[in-house]
Amino acid sequence: MADKEPVVERPEAAEEEDASAAAAAAGEEEDTGAQVAPIVRLEEVAVTTGEEDEDVLLDMKAKLYRFDKDGNQWKERGTGTVKLLKHKESSKVRLVMRQAKTLKICANHLVASTTKMQEHAGSDKSCVWHAADFADGELKEEMFAIRFGSVENCKKFKELIEEIAESLTKNEGKEGEDGSSTAELLEKLTVSEDKSEGSGKSESTDSGKVNETKSDAAPAE
Repeated sequence: MADKEPVVERPEAAEEEDASAAAAAAGEEEDTGAQVAPIVRLEEVAVTTGEEDEDVLLDMKAKLYRFDKDGNQWKERGTGTVKLLKHKESSKVRLVMRQAKTLKICANHLVASTTKMQEHAGSDKSCVWHAADFADGELKEEMFAIRFGSVENCKKFKELIEEIAESLTKNEGKEGEDGSSTAELLEKLTVSEDKSEGSGKSESTDSGKVNETKSDAAPAE
């Protein structure tokens, strides 16, 4: 049998195939200018955080821990931003901390006159305190520990909390003094009213006796 001659492709055919493939690719990438309307239109929704009526007194990054009484150990609550917010009308200050990525609230409670910050044993970057917290949707006593990135931030946080608590204690003392003085004034007013009523009754009684005497002494016709 005779050997078959090798088939040699013509360069013109190869060039034509490459040109057609390039044209097809260019056609796919070409912008037709057609606009497709979205099936569902999303409307902008105003997001409220509950902090609109409050002024920020402090805003720092920290890591929060909660003491688990059942397990008798510290458990991490979250890493994020801790804030001290003062209400514009009531002037009450609350501590709020949210996790960095999810923005989930991990601490939410008022700073009271009884709030006391203590340094965590073995760390000058941490503080420990007790609070009636509402982060989980119900009010319950919690023991927190917070750790900052520097000693300066921890000191600033601790001093500001102590300053707020001291101010609340002074205000409560003034309110107590005002309340006692008001009670004394009301007591004096009541006593004076009782005396005036008593004197009025005696005068009316005496005048009645005088009238009776005069009527008895009148001559009979």
